[in-house]
Amino acid sequence: MIDTPQRRPWVRTLPPAMKTTSTGLIVLALLCLAALNLQQRWTWSELEDGVLWKLSGGAVVASDIAGGTAADRAGLRRGDIVEAIDGREVTQIDDVVRALHAAGAGERLRYTIVRLQTHEQLDLEVAPVPSSPRGLYTALAAVGIFSLLVGASVRVRRPDHQATLHFFWLTVAFFGMMAFSFTGRLDALDWTFYWGDLVAQLMLPALFLHFALVFPDRPDAWVRSDAGRTLVPAIYLPALLLGALSIISVINGAAHGEMLTRVTSIVQRGQLVYLAISLVAGLAIMVHALRRVRSVTARRQLRWIVWGTALGSIPFAFGYALPFAFGAEPWKGFEFSALLLGLIPLAFASAIVRYRLMDVEVIIKRGLVYATALAAIAAIYAVLLRTAGVIFLRDADQRNPVIALLATLVVVLLSRPVKNAIQAGLDRVYYRDRYDYRRALVGFARDLNSDLDLQRLSERLLHRVTETLLVDRMALMLTPASVAPDAGEFVTIAHSGFADVPPALPGASEIATRLISGHTLALDETLALRRLDPREVEFWRDAGIHYFVPCVSKEGTIAVMALGRKASSEPLSSEDMALLSAVAAQAATALENGRLYRQLRTKADELERMRQFSENILESLNDGLAVLDQDGRVVRWNRPMEELYGIRHEEAVGRALDQLFDGQIVRMLRGTPNGPTEGSAYYRVPMATRHDPARRLLVNLGTTPLRDSVDEVVGSIVIVEDISSRVQLEEQLQISEKMASIGLLAAGVAHEVNTPLTGISSFTQMLLEKAPPDDPSTKVLEKLERQTFRAAKIVNGLLNLARPAQVDSGPCDINLVINDVLSLLEHQLRNGSIQVRKELAVTAPLVQGIEHKLQQVFLNLFLNARDAMPSGGWLTIVTRADAGGAVVEVADTGSGIPAEALSRIYDPFFTTKEIGKGTGLGLSITYGIVQEHGGTIACDSHVGQGTRFTIRLPIAEVGRATQARRV
Repeated sequence: MIDTPQRRPWVRTLPPAMKTTSTGLIVLALLCLAALNLQQRWTWSELEDGVLWKLSGGAVVASDIAGGTAADRAGLRRGDIVEAIDGREVTQIDDVVRALHAAGAGERLRYTIVRLQTHEQLDLEVAPVPSSPRGLYTALAAVGIFSLLVGASVRVRRPDHQATLHFFWLTVAFFGMMAFSFTGRLDALDWTFYWGDLVAQLMLPALFLHFALVFPDRPDAWVRSDAGRTLVPAIYLPALLLGALSIISVINGAAHGEMLTRVTSIVQRGQLVYLAISLVAGLAIMVHALRRVRSVTARRQLRWIVWGTALGSIPFAFGYALPFAFGAEPWKGFEFSALLLGLIPLAFASAIVRYRLMDVEVIIKRGLVYATALAAIAAIYAVLLRTAGVIFLRDADQRNPVIALLATLVVVLLSRPVKNAIQAGLDRVYYRDRYDYRRALVGFARDLNSDLDLQRLSERLLHRVTETLLVDRMALMLTPASVAPDAGEFVTIAHSGFADVPPALPGASEIATRLISGHTLALDETLALRRLDPREVEFWRDAGIHYFVPCVSKEGTIAVMALGRKASSEPLSSEDMALLSAVAAQAATALENGRLYRQLRTKADELERMRQFSENILESLNDGLAVLDQDGRVVRWNRPMEELYGIRHEEAVGRALDQLFDGQIVRMLRGTPNGPTEGSAYYRVPMATRHDPARRLLVNLGTTPLRDSVDEVVGSIVIVEDISSRVQLEEQLQISEKMASIGLLAAGVAHEVNTPLTGISSFTQMLLEKAPPDDPSTKVLEKLERQTFRAAKIVNGLLNLARPAQVDSGPCDINLVINDVLSLLEHQLRNGSIQVRKELAVTAPLVQGIEHKLQQVFLNLFLNARDAMPSGGWLTIVTRADAGGAVVEVADTGSGIPAEALSRIYDPFFTTKEIGKGTGLGLSITYGIVQEHGGTIACDSHVGQGTRFTIRLPIAEVGRATQARRV
């Protein structure tokens, strides 16, 4: 029965897991008992002699003889005393039972009888006790087991619902009445079967009648009134009375056998009357409830509960139970009507689980399918047997087991295809024009994933569903992707059949809560009225919506299909709802894909805008930028880098550093002094570009690590800044400043120096005019004259640093220039103990330049080398020509230049010599002359080891032609 929390509080407090476990244990125990009962019924046959024995006066006396039995045929009479059976003494009724159990069917037993003070011996042929056919019992047990499993499944699915507990015990009673049957062995197990069968038969009528009064739940039901609650226990009084009579008869049956027989007969007939009356009364109660229920769907569902109960109870009650109870012979074959009782728990089970029964059309259609399939399979089996007999056995023996086995295998293989074909045929007949639509809807649902346009997909889904199910209106509501469903609301994105856009479904409403949990809702069901806010139900009914089907994906309920009734105002059938659920499952995936695709498109557009923005920033930089991956390969190369270095983006991407830059730059970029995680910077780095012809630039190089979102280094960024123009401007400015300073100096020096030089030159010329040609001093005077002219040129060169003179340059033999300077300093070098090592090229390189200026360059370098070796040393001079021009190396073994002074040696008036020994103009003038000739000068010096100057000058065009001819 259904108990209120006040009456049975401990039931509510048990956790669902414990309720499920206890249900499983009960079912397992009952199934084990049923299996043992089946085993006994098939392996044990109770034998009888046709005598009702009683214990009287210490002897076992025959109290009644059944007509037509072995005792009646052997002449046994009432009042006879049995002393022995087959020579074994009989003092208790159990001795007779043991003798019968030890015998076999048809065996003759010799009874020693005392009749009127005389002993007689009678031979009785014992026979099995008449009982119901074993096949019928097996079928009833199967129905009982099926009912038990139905009740257990309902209980397990909804352990917290009190109606399921009542229904479970109802199915247990069905199970006990049909599956338990005592065999007559009268051992402990057999008595368990007897009492289980008796209790089940007594409790089933009361439980069923009580269940009919309370289910389905009706607010105005009589059982809810005070009188109803008071009188409900009276339903169980007949069961208690019949049970008490049974207990009394069993207790006193050993001493009063006649009473046991009469009481047992009365109880059996009373049980059948009680069961029949309860079934009919329960059916009448449900018919009455059917007339009073208000919900259209509930009335339609209850109608088929009534039909299921009527089909299960009426044939049994009026065809077998009542005729047998009143002593009439039941109609032939109606003993099988007990099998129909299995329809009752099946009907109630469906109603309890979902408060929804399969519609009558579905029941009839499925019944026809299985009946037709069974008939077709039987016909196929018969045709196969007959055909095989005619062909192979020539009608000799059509019961050949091999042929029967083969025919059975063929039928098993054909059963499913035959059933499916019949199902499809009946569906086509039943649905007619809509059959193709229903099949197409299922196929359409599977193909929804191919459409990623959310709006188009929604409209297609609405059109197909309304066309297939013939509903008058439908709306598809979608939850926003940015919020959780319970935090937002389901908004209509497509609708059909509504005058206006349907209102949004709030995520916090009770209906939305159920939908988010994955439950399909029918607002006409009793369940909806009980579990939902009546105001919400009424609101959506007024809006024309009666069904909500959730579309559940992996992320949860993302959409809801809201539907009205059919155009005929009929509610949707269970098959319609199952079809909608299947479509909703497919649509959920499609809608999720569509929504994700829309989000992806939005994100992709946003990323594209960000990419374009970043591209514009990178392309708008004035400096060249290259991005390298961890392998040192280029992944990004901006447009300024293309213009600066002369390699296009397409050619640079994917290539390694050493395939793009010179070795010096590659070493700088790879060997960052601060490590790969900090980056580095290099200033005034010479770089040869890949233009045609190549350009020589002076650049600043900067590298910085490229990090990802988790601060891991995934590459590096190289920035190249072209400072060639700026350096030239700076150098020009520096030279201008230097020349301005030198110009001030030259202005004063020129006057002071030129005057004595003029006098020296004049006197030298006068001496040369008077000196004879063969005089040794003549050569000295000539050298003195040339050096006087050279000194005058040097003074004029100081002035030209400030305002360079325009002198035409020409090819100069670099070896000859060096030899001239060395001959001039020969005396000074010898006095300083300086040894000269000349490694001049065999073929003197010809450079484009001005000879006296080049002499000034080497003169300054040689004098600096002399001053750096006060104690003597080696002066090494090397000349050579290569592809880059003429190279001159001047190295000494002197004191060297400190590293901190190397960057300033070309500055005017900067000197490392002692005060009074140097003016600081020599290297400054040298640097200016080399630059004027388009060459370069580099210094490599180590303190205590010496200094090496390397001068590179461009080859004169004549020299290039000469080299080409030699090659």
